[in-house]
Amino acid sequence: MDEAARLRPGDRLVVASHNEGKVHEIAELLAPFGLETASAASLGLSEPEETGLSFAENAELKAKAAAEAAGLPALADDSGLEVVALGGAPGIHSARWAGEARDFAVAMERLEGELAARGPHGTRSRRANFSCALTLAWPGGFYRTFEGRVFGRLVWPPRGDKGFGYDPIFMPEGYRVTFGEMEPEHKHAMSHRARAFAQLIDACLEPKEPS
Repeated sequence: MDEAARLRPGDRLVVASHNEGKVHEIAELLAPFGLETASAASLGLSEPEETGLSFAENAELKAKAAAEAAGLPALADDSGLEVVALGGAPGIHSARWAGEARDFAVAMERLEGELAARGPHGTRSRRANFSCALTLAWPGGFYRTFEGRVFGRLVWPPRGDKGFGYDPIFMPEGYRVTFGEMEPEHKHAMSHRARAFAQLIDACLEPKEPS
């Protein structure tokens, strides 16, 4: 890869999202690298329509649109919850289930209702995974995409007030707490976003010099 297509401490980067929870989580992951970050919302950038058929396609179109509009490198995330008993739904429509108000309490209620509507099979089969695609794009069209997943099961009722989105109903494999109950540093060490981010670090980020 061209060495110019790497980010170094002090570089400016757009976090191409209007989701405050997602922007905050990505900013925390980027903090050790000394990057100057700004959200798409703070720069007044519009949200492109998510017309992709996969997490990767949606992340790519958001990152490329923000990079061209801001004239800066842009990092976009597209992520969501995939439930086995629902055939992978809500998947790329995870945010849309929360409606225009982005009320994930409503989305979680809908998900539980969809499982219940499938009878005992639906409510017993609670296997699910979170998936994340991260795309880092530069003005001019160059981009790299990285994907990560974390597997687990759904719980009901929701538990915990940390994190965001569907975190209160997702319990990762090997844990007895949901993402909504988990301390942020623990989630950041093993989440779907962290797994995609680890690949991005290796490929595109320069470490900050120790002070």
